[in-house]
Amino acid sequence: MTGSKFAGSINLAGRDLLKLSDLTPAELSALLAQAAELKRDPYRVELRGRVLGLLFQKASTRTRASFTTAMAQCGGSTLDLVPTAMQVSRGEPLQDTARVLSRYLDVIAIRTYHQKELETFAEYADIPVINALTDQFHPCQVLADLLTIQENFGQLAGLTLAYCGDGNNVAHSLLLGCAMSGIHIRVATPPGYEPDAAVVEQARALAQGSQVLVLQDPQEAVSGSQVVYTDVWASMGQEAEAEARKTTFLPYQVNAELMQQADPEAIVLHCLPAHREEEITTEVLEGSQSRVWDQAENRLHVQKALLIQLLGAG
Repeated sequence: MTGSKFAGSINLAGRDLLKLSDLTPAELSALLAQAAELKRDPYRVELRGRVLGLLFQKASTRTRASFTTAMAQCGGSTLDLVPTAMQVSRGEPLQDTARVLSRYLDVIAIRTYHQKELETFAEYADIPVINALTDQFHPCQVLADLLTIQENFGQLAGLTLAYCGDGNNVAHSLLLGCAMSGIHIRVATPPGYEPDAAVVEQARALAQGSQVLVLQDPQEAVSGSQVVYTDVWASMGQEAEAEARKTTFLPYQVNAELMQQADPEAIVLHCLPAHREEEITTEVLEGSQSRVWDQAENRLHVQKALLIQLLGAG
């Protein structure tokens, strides 16, 4: 890095980010601080000659665009690895692919279904591996969420975040990220759609003085909260269940009535894409409390900070 103004003391060089608990609370805080500095003053970072690989088995808009832009703004380049055009689609073992790509790339972001596949790739790769989304976790999204919350309130510790909807990968990463940041988190889901109990217990073990609750009543979850968060009711790969889920999840819709239970200064977050009039109404998504577009932009800044750190340029 040339002309760096960042005074953080963390060193993530060569590390993987497969889930947020791969970071310590101090590392998470410092990474957010660097992302905030990069957003205020995008000073030049020298990643010329470094190559990021994107190996995405799922559709992507924000993740693909933000990683590609982050590398470009830092002077590096991105190689889009289309799975259907690779030998992995014909049965080449992940461990062989990981070893070979490690000889070409400097860092790789993987978007896939099973967390175990990501972990297998990371085990055999000699370069940093980033979880760009799996069915279990979405750490890069929640880094952007935490930066957005910090921007709005000037702090994280002591706030309350209410998540209403499916106990999915975003909910899992929110549980870890909020607990590690000192944010009280209340996850409200219909019976049978709760987050993984092991992730809940890990969040409680990592909690920095914060409370971790799993509830069924969305109004109880939202009551007095400073952040109200939702996500689609059927994630990628669950499209066949989407119609059946609508009735079950309708009471968890983030709408004007539910927002009346929150703190008057509360903000609304959604990781996108949004199904308007399902998990969130257009009125709320486009309303004055929405910070969804800032949240989407912040994917760029946190991922830039993450790449800088993992490549040892920070």
